[in-house]
Amino acid sequence: MTTTVDGSTASAVTRPSSARRRSTHRSPGSARGRSAPLTFLRRLVSPIILIALWQAASSAGLLSADTMASPATIAATARDLIADGTLGQETLISVQRVAIGLSLGLVTGLVLALLAGLSRLLDDAIDPPMQALRTLPHLGLVPLFIIWFGVGEEPKVYLVAFGVLFPIYLTTLAGIRGIDRRILEAADAMALTWWQRVRYVVLPGALPSALTGLRQSLGIAWLSLVVAETIAASSGLGYLINQAREFGQTDIVVVVLVVYAVLGLVTDGVVRIIERRALAWRS
Repeated sequence: MTTTVDGSTASAVTRPSSARRRSTHRSPGSARGRSAPLTFLRRLVSPIILIALWQAASSAGLLSADTMASPATIAATARDLIADGTLGQETLISVQRVAIGLSLGLVTGLVLALLAGLSRLLDDAIDPPMQALRTLPHLGLVPLFIIWFGVGEEPKVYLVAFGVLFPIYLTTLAGIRGIDRRILEAADAMALTWWQRVRYVVLPGALPSALTGLRQSLGIAWLSLVVAETIAASSGLGYLINQAREFGQTDIVVVVLVVYAVLGLVTDGVVRIIERRALAWRS
């Protein structure tokens, strides 16, 4: 190839190479989008293999039905419980208890965190007893709650609220204390009122930590409910487990545990969606 004085031949050579580089470049997002279904299918392989081995061991008599029911039996039991409405009714009762207890715990924890985070005097009054109470094993308070509130709905709801209270309090308070001091100084320079300071500075600054605490609180809420319903309850998913344990019905126990797992995943997924939308400004 010849090279002209003005360099036109050289530019003609370099253009195709740059075009090839542009054509072969792919954004990471598009690659992840195309590989997401394949990744999901790959992640299903190991659970399917485990269930198949479980079923094979049960069919061969290596795994006794008294010890653990087979997947086929569990699936049939789940179908029967859904068909007669038992599973749906007890699930709804448990969801209502978690919703009430979670709401009480979240509101109380957020209010206490805001008060302690915005006032040095209130921090000295609120934080020491909260730090002391959070070290208590709250699941061990079930007998005391039964003595105080009886065997109705109150001990179950309050146990959930007590378990939820501390994660949301600690994470929100940490978020408030972690706000950049320059932002607070800018709020002072703009002469914001107390409410404007909370609304436009404190709450947005503490929101990422608070949402993390919400995800932790959801896991503790379901754990608290399982314990409360298996000790003193006449309804709910925990009551189903307790009844199945007394009669050695491992299939019902596994069905209810699966329902608990699904509910936990669903609620965690809802919080993830809220987190992506509420914190879209971070990206």
